[in-house]
Amino acid sequence: MQIGYKLFAEGYSPQEMVRQAERAEEVGFDFVEISDHYHPWLESHGHSGFAWSILAAIAARTRSIGLATGVTCPFIRYHPALVAQAAATTALLSDGRFVLGLGAGEQLNEHVVGRPWPGAVERHEMLRESLEIIRLLWQGGYQSYEGRHLRLVDAQVFDLPETPPQIAVAMGGESAAQVAAELGDAAFATEPRPELVRAYRQAGGTGPRYAEVPLAWAPDEETAVKSAHRMFRFGVTGWKVQAELPNVVNFEAATSFVREDDMRSVFGCGPDPERHVAVAQQFADAGFDRLALVNAGPDPDGFFDFYAKELRGRLGEIAPAG
Repeated sequence: MQIGYKLFAEGYSPQEMVRQAERAEEVGFDFVEISDHYHPWLESHGHSGFAWSILAAIAARTRSIGLATGVTCPFIRYHPALVAQAAATTALLSDGRFVLGLGAGEQLNEHVVGRPWPGAVERHEMLRESLEIIRLLWQGGYQSYEGRHLRLVDAQVFDLPETPPQIAVAMGGESAAQVAAELGDAAFATEPRPELVRAYRQAGGTGPRYAEVPLAWAPDEETAVKSAHRMFRFGVTGWKVQAELPNVVNFEAATSFVREDDMRSVFGCGPDPERHVAVAQQFADAGFDRLALVNAGPDPDGFFDFYAKELRGRLGEIAPAG
């Protein structure tokens, strides 16, 4: 079991993301994972720095901690050729510590370039073609590709690591699990759903399984719950909502009826380590072995201290029940 830390780039400045990554390394996290978004989810978040610049700064300021995107959509806002180049460069700058997380994206971030938002089936087709293009470019030399949705013409990534980065593919259903198994090295999810892991394994997937664990540390439970509601109430809407709404104002409206008790039922809230371990255990029981801890509490440094004193040893030894 590896334990990581989610860098919430929508809630903090780029400089603070780098500082938190350094603290994560100090207290013993195995990796940090950062979202690759253009917009924040909610107006109150107020931030959304460029993930690749932040990753480069983290690579320069850390020595051992792993880095990952969680996750990048490699089409529409980007072309997979650019993602292949960015990931290769990040792998070099981090001395091989980088994992490329890829997924089918959200309209919130991708519509900004003025292209239509495809349906889910087409997005998974585009994700598959993107993975094929990235793998092709990582072979070296000039490459071309002609797909149904995407093209590549005489492109070469000149700076390649000796070993390509692992690719973790986000899976919210059976179709994406199939793509993760066939073209990825690992799988990524945000819910403790054992059927996702089963679908990944039945499709031939044998790699690590990443998941985000929703926690909120504060000295008392009520403060933690209020902070989780303020920062992460968008998260309980589910991916069918998160993938489709186009703007921050839509998420403000969609989450206006989310209650604090809705957050309490999902997040490990407060100072009790037992509650945090119990939430993480759900993901271990579902078959995930790379747990990225989300802290929706108001005090990142307090959470780092709490992790070092109360959670690190226990979560590192967590295993599926039975």
